[in-house]
Amino acid sequence: MRRLRRPSRLPIDPYIVLLLGTVGLAALFPARGAAADVFSGASTAAIALLFFLYGARLSTREALDGLRHWRLHVTVLACTFLIFPVLGLAARGLVPVLLTHPLYQGLLFLTLVPSTVQSSIAFTSIARGNVPAAICAGSFSSLVGIVVTPLLAAVLLGSSGGGFSADSLVGIVLQLLVPFLAGQVLRRWIGGFVTRHKKVLGYVDRGSILLVVYTAFSEGVAQGIWHQVSPLRLGGLLVVEAVLLAVMLLLTWYGAKALRFGREDRITIQFAGSKKSLAAGLPMAGVLFGAHASLAVLPLMLFHQMQLMVCAVITRRRARDPLPEQGPGGSSADPSPVDAGPRSR
Repeated sequence: MRRLRRPSRLPIDPYIVLLLGTVGLAALFPARGAAADVFSGASTAAIALLFFLYGARLSTREALDGLRHWRLHVTVLACTFLIFPVLGLAARGLVPVLLTHPLYQGLLFLTLVPSTVQSSIAFTSIARGNVPAAICAGSFSSLVGIVVTPLLAAVLLGSSGGGFSADSLVGIVLQLLVPFLAGQVLRRWIGGFVTRHKKVLGYVDRGSILLVVYTAFSEGVAQGIWHQVSPLRLGGLLVVEAVLLAVMLLLTWYGAKALRFGREDRITIQFAGSKKSLAAGLPMAGVLFGAHASLAVLPLMLFHQMQLMVCAVITRRRARDPLPEQGPGGSSADPSPVDAGPRSR
């Protein structure tokens, strides 16, 4: 029963408070002139370090073991990189009634980023879902997103993406893909060090993202970009994101049922397929949008906090659900022989 209390601490994410504080700092004291150049260089190095550590952490063996549950992973990837972008494109009809064009570009970018890893695993564990599958699904999504997100951005955002161009693709390769592959190659020698110092390196991760956010929002403030966002437009964005999240939560839960996945797998698909990664999205936006990244990441930051709050409520409910063998009415959740994956207790 102790595990049931954990979600109550999840809705108010302290890291979101730090992110908002960083945005406030950039609004009051933006980096300008030579300082802006220094922060820009440091941000570039931080992004490369971040993805190097991602590569060093990802266990190739775990990823290969997870391939045996390929139907679940294909479903999550389809939700993340197919259904989400389609809904993002459909939201274009809301411009300019609810959204400005820059906010819509940020919303569309939000639909292109990979799924979360840590929070999806935590929610899946508390709700008694398929934790091994959640670990693999998050890892696969992050890995695929390094390549797919920039490609989708090139196709769907194009030159209207606030500076997105062929140079941005080169930047993605040099700042994200090359460090990630280097981390994978060197994992054989540094994997143990990374595992032993996971907590300390976690602070490096978060500090790097804060640096990226400060640099992006400083550039936005210097260009007067915040004059484009009114409270009314911000409210419209929140409404659109709430609808987007609700649609994805319903699609992932009932769609997985229609595909005859068991209860544990449906939980994994719902949490992994309906969420977007702030940790992966912020650095990518910094590379893709440059000085326009401040507005591009605003929808992602808001959606991230919203998904934590809503999924925490859902987790409480799922954790109280009787398992199929514990009560009646479990026929719809009984896993079929084909779809049954590894169970987690």
